[in-house]
Amino acid sequence: MKRSDPDPSKQFSVRFVDGVNNGTLVGLALLLGLGYLLLPILFPFIAAALLAYLSSSIVSRLEKYRFFSRNLAVSTVFITIIFLLSSLFLLILPLIEQQISLLVQKVPEVILWLKITGIPWLKGNFSVFNQLDAEKIQKGLQNNLGSASSIVVSVLSSISASGVSFLNGVATFVLTPVLMFYFLRDWKILLAKMLNAFPRSMEKRVTILALEVDEVLSSFFKGQMLVMFCLAVIYSVGLSIAGLEFALLIGLIAGLVSFVPYLGLITGLVLGCLAAFFQLHDLSLIVPVLVVFGLGQLLESIVLTPLVVGDKIGLHPVAVIFAVMAGGQLFGFTGILLALPIAAVLLVFIKFFEQRYKKSKLYLEA
Repeated sequence: MKRSDPDPSKQFSVRFVDGVNNGTLVGLALLLGLGYLLLPILFPFIAAALLAYLSSSIVSRLEKYRFFSRNLAVSTVFITIIFLLSSLFLLILPLIEQQISLLVQKVPEVILWLKITGIPWLKGNFSVFNQLDAEKIQKGLQNNLGSASSIVVSVLSSISASGVSFLNGVATFVLTPVLMFYFLRDWKILLAKMLNAFPRSMEKRVTILALEVDEVLSSFFKGQMLVMFCLAVIYSVGLSIAGLEFALLIGLIAGLVSFVPYLGLITGLVLGCLAAFFQLHDLSLIVPVLVVFGLGQLLESIVLTPLVVGDKIGLHPVAVIFAVMAGGQLFGFTGILLALPIAAVLLVFIKFFEQRYKKSKLYLEA
């Protein structure tokens, strides 16, 4: 009896594995190596592609209206995003600069407290700190933390001294919006060309995987960025109401690093409690700080993450921490930024091959 041909979709994983020959592996290795070597100049392209990806759905919605052509929709979204980002930057930058200046002015007071109270207390209660030298610590802090103006001058001088760093900074600032416009305008064309590069026998399954990847990335970027923004606002406003001097600075830092589970909470608590203690030199302001971060964590767990992000990403907190640390170890700051979306995409493929494996004879046969 002639056996019926198996479903072509069930043979995708086999064909995919069979197609990975030595030449493909060598090409992939060369591509990864080239990407690693070009990493310093890839940041504007990555940032532009990310902004274009997040904006493409808005452009598609505008195109549904007869008034908007593709170019008009792209131009409208592009101008709106640039205007909002520039306005936010110009609004927040002076406030951050003001808080940094205030922080630097507090440095002598912190140094004096460490010399008179902090270090003697540590020496008296913990023998491991007996080797601490208050004078050396004071000199080290004074040498590295001058006035706000001297820090700015030092940074500007170091940038000016390195022509490559200066040009890279200018290129990133100028190229990112330009590249974003072209990515956004040709987004559909780029996607069609990438899909067309796969063998026709794989087109259906590749399309399904691409849709799953798009759902995961969309959930991650849009959801996580919104959660980070909401947490930064909650922490900043709450700490301001509590009376903390560095509310904006601490709230922004805690919100930005909250993409790693509990890292934003821990960072914000440590910085907030330290700032509260050195502001009043007692524990009276620490309780409101704990209340603010407790409410923020409660809102994130009960409202923000379930409502905005959901469980579409599916990354365990341990996997998130490992991915971020691995990305930072391999590719520095850019690796930290890309670690979670890459891990989320890999999870889609892992789930796919897991499904294929559990339908195979190797898994089912006793």
